[in-house]
Amino acid sequence: MTQMMSKAAPSTAAAKTGAWSVTVLLALFMLLNYADKAVLGFAAQDILKDLGITAQQFGVIQSAFFWLFFAGAILLGALSTKIGLRWLLAILMIIWVATMVPLVGPVSFTVLMLCRLTLGFAEGPAYALANHAVHSRFPAEKRALPAGIVSAGASLGPVVMAPILTWVIVTWSWHAAFGVLAVAGAIWAVLWLVFGKDAPTSSAASQAAESDAIDVPYPVLIKSGTLIGVALLMFLGYWSTTLKVAWLPLYLSDGLGYSTLATGRLVMIPYAVAAIGSISAGALSNRLLAKGVSRRVARGYLMGALVASSGVAMYGFTLVGPGVLQMVLITLAFSLNTASYAVAFTAVADVLHPRKRGAVMGGLVAVSSIAGVISPLVLGYFVGNAADKLAGYGQGFALVGVLIAVGSVFATFVINPDRDLAKFRARVQESAR
Repeated sequence: MTQMMSKAAPSTAAAKTGAWSVTVLLALFMLLNYADKAVLGFAAQDILKDLGITAQQFGVIQSAFFWLFFAGAILLGALSTKIGLRWLLAILMIIWVATMVPLVGPVSFTVLMLCRLTLGFAEGPAYALANHAVHSRFPAEKRALPAGIVSAGASLGPVVMAPILTWVIVTWSWHAAFGVLAVAGAIWAVLWLVFGKDAPTSSAASQAAESDAIDVPYPVLIKSGTLIGVALLMFLGYWSTTLKVAWLPLYLSDGLGYSTLATGRLVMIPYAVAAIGSISAGALSNRLLAKGVSRRVARGYLMGALVASSGVAMYGFTLVGPGVLQMVLITLAFSLNTASYAVAFTAVADVLHPRKRGAVMGGLVAVSSIAGVISPLVLGYFVGNAADKLAGYGQGFALVGVLIAVGSVFATFVINPDRDLAKFRARVQESAR
């Protein structure tokens, strides 16, 4: 008996170490995924000048990234049931690198569009698969924190890379910035293939996940309040995220008059706060659950409050002039929504059987990506058709802020993981009779 315990202890310790190592690698994966989106924002003015395009055309380029995002999230997310995450994530990164390489040299509007389309298809399931991979290594009550760290990686991408990429753009060109990202992505792919092994099915985390989840058909899952509410919150939150990536740098420079270097520094603030918020929200959700608080509150109310608050802050920063207060509101508007993502995916993981997790999470990302298609075009319309650019930005951001705040209230009250789990159990018991 003692011998068995001594063997189990190192095995458990090794599993924990491996789980956290994979978590760090996945956070780096998301860091690179979001750094590439930031480059287009940082280099917006240079790209507009080099390609001779209008604000509306730039909005089309930003939107193009999401045109195949939906398809990628669905199709590649479904592949997670057939291909191990170790190889699937490595393949996604290799495609990612391949779309960076053409941008190292002079390109046309069409080439840039094609690269963004391909990149969007490959990145569609990235966030969902990264969360699926980390959820597979932790028991239900401990998932929110590592998921928060993975989400923080997405926010840290621009924070860590912004000063580097801005310096590269100013010193050389925006083409060189894509070259830096291509090299970094290739290095990550090698590290992932070496260290990012698939979670062992016999691990304690896997067993806990299997015993906690109920396997029900996809139609039943899709109709559950938790999935509907989370899908809506993610859609609203991603609308704000897309504006942060696509238009915030240009708003600060072209609308508010900040220099390129100042814009690079200011844009880092919302991303840094979002990274801290993601980890904090995950830790808080876990803590509330450990204290006996219902999943409806620890998951649903928490994420709903974060997204709704970001909408209120977005509306608020259109009412004040440039200065500290406006930057505080801009920071909250573009960080609180991001902090909700880890809690959102954890809420979904609470009601999903592991076998269906990758496909359903990919579907949720696909739904939220629709906001990514619409969002840049809507703001581009307001800015391009306004007599005064700053007024156009203000009108666009104000409208989005109201929509996010109002929509979040409805979404929050339909999320109830405990209720849905009880319904799933009752259905399974009824089917067994």
